[in-house]
Amino acid sequence: MRGITKSFGSAKANDRIGLTVYSGEIHALLGENGAGKSTLMNMLSGIYRPDSGSIFINGKAAHLTSPKDAIAKGIGMIHQHFKLVDVLTARDNIILGGGSGFFLREKELNEKILRLSDQYGLDVKPAKKVYEMSVGEKQTLEILKVLYRGARILILDEPTAVLTPQEIEKLFAIIRNMKARGCAVIIITHKLGEVMAISDRITVLRRGEAIATVETNRVEIPALIEMMVGRKVDLSIKRVRYEDRKELLRVDGVTVINHEKKTALDGVSFTLHGHEILGVAGVAGSGQKELCETIAGLQEAEKGRIFFENENILGKTPRDIIRLGIRMGFIPEDRLGMGLVGSMDIVQNIILKEYQNQRGFILRRGPSVEKAKQIVDRLEIQTPSIRTPVSRLSGGNIQKVLLGREIDSNPKVLITAYPVRGLDIGASYRIYDLLGEQKGRGVGIIFIGEDLDVLIELCDRILVLSGGKVTGILDAAQASKEEVGFLMAGGAA
Repeated sequence: MRGITKSFGSAKANDRIGLTVYSGEIHALLGENGAGKSTLMNMLSGIYRPDSGSIFINGKAAHLTSPKDAIAKGIGMIHQHFKLVDVLTARDNIILGGGSGFFLREKELNEKILRLSDQYGLDVKPAKKVYEMSVGEKQTLEILKVLYRGARILILDEPTAVLTPQEIEKLFAIIRNMKARGCAVIIITHKLGEVMAISDRITVLRRGEAIATVETNRVEIPALIEMMVGRKVDLSIKRVRYEDRKELLRVDGVTVINHEKKTALDGVSFTLHGHEILGVAGVAGSGQKELCETIAGLQEAEKGRIFFENENILGKTPRDIIRLGIRMGFIPEDRLGMGLVGSMDIVQNIILKEYQNQRGFILRRGPSVEKAKQIVDRLEIQTPSIRTPVSRLSGGNIQKVLLGREIDSNPKVLITAYPVRGLDIGASYRIYDLLGEQKGRGVGIIFIGEDLDVLIELCDRILVLSGGKVTGILDAAQASKEEVGFLMAGGAA
């Protein structure tokens, strides 16, 4: 890729970027959120077209006007959110949209799929339905799907975001196998440890520009971070142990049936203390969302009890629970669907949470305006004004507004689900510091996260969920990633 430029309105996402990738190479693409990584790869996979610049495949100029063009040139992209049809089998998903139709002989198809699986060390059962698969199996199927179509250049966008450590090792073995067979593999990720473990070379992007391309074995993580951020970043998480921890919250045998009539939580029990961060680990869909919503009064439980300062809050309304001092900073993928109103500005979203505490019929906006200014300054929220609708902010800044509002309300219990999802390294560590400050004030924090390194470093204890059940509660200071991963996969402590 030479001189690739792409703008969206006045914002320049890519500015004259050059990128060279060789066969038999694993090439990592690093950068903060908004650095232009996904935009660059979306042009290589035919989703976007560059405003200027050239793309060459095997030395020949390539004009990629659609994903179909990219596939024809041997380029396949595996997106962070899988593009699979749940009710179909692995075999049907592989041939779907491939242009070969459904009238191929089943036996021949199965043989071709199994032959390709053996070639690359993939474990795919052609007749298995997608909804019966684990997250790791779905990802393997996505890889097989693009290989079946003849891809020799593979782009993986955040491939390990929802995998257990054991599944990550399997994925890395597959990627190394692809490299050994001459494929070019490009990985977009924010996990620096994994970049160092798997890649041959690294290209760093910053604000739409290519800063440098370096050989992995000749660079250290602090240097990579400085390239990404433009300054040195302190990557230490300070975990302070407090002795005077009193019980704030006790969840006792809670069972929840979700809207699909499936058991989302199955007899979940644990305690949360003041001056404590309790981490919650689990692969996607293990009951994390239902746990947050049940404690916050948004989800009904079939049975069980939840005690907050010795009072059973199960069955109380969300407003009653908020008044008791439980604040939920639950940040789902749809940040604007649950936490904030996108058409409202920062001040109005703060008023939404606070107005019921004001007396009289006239709303006083002054305190909320001051709070909005403090949150913007404290969390370095990038916004034209506190009066800008939050839907116009980037995902990371929307997250900061939501978390800042909850922290500012002086909670006794704070529930944070994926609080740094979508945030760059500097902002992520600022959030960890803020959570540490809240812990120091005696707040009990439930921290649901994806990055096991952060869970082990930041939290005091880690509760592991698998299929809605608690498979173990570990002392984070003594826990290993492998041990947490084993419990995430359904092993018992």
